[in-house]
Amino acid sequence: MSKAYDFLKECGYFYVLTTNGDYPAGRPFGVVMEHDDKLYISTNNRNQAHKQLRENGNIQILAKKEGTREWLRITGKATECVDINMKQKMLEECPILSNHFSSVQEEKYLLFQVEVLETEFH
Repeated sequence: MSKAYDFLKECGYFYVLTTNGDYPAGRPFGVVMEHDDKLYISTNNRNQAHKQLRENGNIQILAKKEGTREWLRITGKATECVDINMKQKMLEECPILSNHFSSVQEEKYLLFQVEVLETEFH
C-alpha cells in the first residue's frame, strides 16, 4: 500500500470517483493519509461527495504524475470514520485542512476510510 500512498502524495492531487445514481461522479482531492494499510480522505458535509460516499461506498481513486505517462487506479470501499483520534491525525498530517476546519469537533469535517481492494499501476 505504501507505494500507492507515496504515488498519491507525489502527484499532489488526485481524482475520487463515486457513484451518483447510475453515473460516475469525479472530483479532485488534495489530501490523503495512510494508517494501518488503509487510506483516509477528507471532505465536508456541504457537497455531494459525502452523500454519495454514504449511500454507496464503492470508490475509485485515479492519479497521474505530471509530465509522465505513469498513473494509478485504486478501487476500494469507503466508510465514514468518526474516530476523533483519526480525524485529529488527519488534521496534523495534512495541515492544509486547517484552512477549512478549525477542529475535529466541527460537524462539517468528515473523514472516510478507504479499504483498498485493488491497486493498478500503469
